[in-house]
Amino acid sequence: MTEPELTKEERILRLMKRVLTDVAKDTAPQPGLRHPLSKNTIQGIRECLGLISAREQELAKEHGRSMNDRPRFIDEPKSEVVVPLNLDSMKQKLKQDDE
Repeated sequence: MTEPELTKEERILRLMKRVLTDVAKDTAPQPGLRHPLSKNTIQGIRECLGLISAREQELAKEHGRSMNDRPRFIDEPKSEVVVPLNLDSMKQKLKQDDE
């Protein structure tokens, strides 16, 4: 899904989620050290992320979008195969078979 397909609310939610997860990553302490954020703040971030995810799911369902979309590498093989059909040659073959 590209950015222009998203509503303003979806873009806001995506940005809020990104900022909250960046705050969590940036404040993560080294092993054995105390976390600089309080337990209440950490719990608040978790609750906010949960609400954001729930609303994103509601909006995706409302707009008929799948939540299973994942980024892909350019060289990653696709699971679907597109087979081009030449309808003219198929019609000609059917006509020959009828004769």
